[in-house]
Amino acid sequence: MYNILICDDEPDIINALKIYLSNPDYTFYEALNGYDALAITEQNDIHLILMDIMMPAMDGISAMVKIRERSNVPVILLTAKSEDSDKILGLNVGADDYITKPFNPAEVVARVRSQLRRYLQLGSGSVAPTAIRIGGLELNDAEKIVLLDGEPVSLRPKEYDILKLLMSNAGRVYSPKEIYRLVWQESPIGNENTVAVHIRHLREKIEINPSEPRCLKVIWAQGYKIEKGAQG
Repeated sequence: MYNILICDDEPDIINALKIYLSNPDYTFYEALNGYDALAITEQNDIHLILMDIMMPAMDGISAMVKIRERSNVPVILLTAKSEDSDKILGLNVGADDYITKPFNPAEVVARVRSQLRRYLQLGSGSVAPTAIRIGGLELNDAEKIVLLDGEPVSLRPKEYDILKLLMSNAGRVYSPKEIYRLVWQESPIGNENTVAVHIRHLREKIEINPSEPRCLKVIWAQGYKIEKGAQG
């Protein structure tokens, strides 16, 4: 059973999303503003949040910043705007994905399933070493933890997936399109900026000096890689 919080100031949208996502395995919680969403996440074990950006009292961005202070639960933003700046803003403050209104029901279902699958580590068919160590960086896939010089690093689901991909193939350069296709399992067309935002967040968490990375490198005009002999 998965607990999904839908936060939107329009009850009709909440009801529509519940219809789209109708599934006996889903239990829905409802909130009309960010304050209500925070209260629900504090009192319940929420597995995924669908959060509108524009709401009264407390907007979705502000609520997500507060949620990110204590939880890595996947957050999918709901926005009536389609400009790249809005999508990048959401990703910058902690969103894992976004859906633009008006919704495509099939897309809503696919994105929710994808986020739940990654967050709960279900359906993984890949065969990989239990633990990967490169310099001071260690990724233990059995326990789903990342350590930097022995200290735990808190990563969001997609950050973890990107790091696992690059560490499992240390030395290989992956283009933003390749990373998006492999991690998001969707067409990468027009989504290269999404990868760049996640890479920046990842660097801030695993690099001593993110402006001069020793582990996660950018290869100009090609993509990203983890150095085989990185010192962390």
